[in-house]
Amino acid sequence: MKILEEKFEGYLFASRWLLAPFFFGLMIAVLALLLKFGKELLGLMGMVFLGNEGQPILSILTLVDTALLGGLLLIIAFSGYENFVSKFGPADHEDRPAWMGKVGFSDLKLKLIGAIVAISTVELLKAFLDSESMSDRQLAWKVGIHLTFVTSGVLFALTDFIAGKGKGGH
Repeated sequence: MKILEEKFEGYLFASRWLLAPFFFGLMIAVLALLLKFGKELLGLMGMVFLGNEGQPILSILTLVDTALLGGLLLIIAFSGYENFVSKFGPADHEDRPAWMGKVGFSDLKLKLIGAIVAISTVELLKAFLDSESMSDRQLAWKVGIHLTFVTSGVLFALTDFIAGKGKGGH
């Protein structure tokens, strides 16, 4: 029976590699965001140099929004891979980000909600700058959704703080 248990545990442990394609897919999504970023940047340059119609501030906020989302996807892919699949190569590589290998599931959750709040903030600012094309109801929904993200972030942080105090952490 012990041999059967060891085989089962071995297969179960090896199944973690089923997550690797998900994290690779997130890198493909980062590539798609890069293309969107490039398209938006070209549009911004057209506004600035060719006098094309448009609001440069909205375009810049879209660039910021896209960069935040790209960073979020990178954090999720890297930390998810390291937490659930396998550790990355040499830990002392000069280009290795300082947070790699140190972001646990709880930290990832807080980084995720923080990035979502930042993205939501940028989207809300874009909506207010373009408010003449939106109804009061649409703006109210955007504010409500943003406040829901902010409240969720505070509750996640509070829950994490309380859980950490119980373990003698933080």
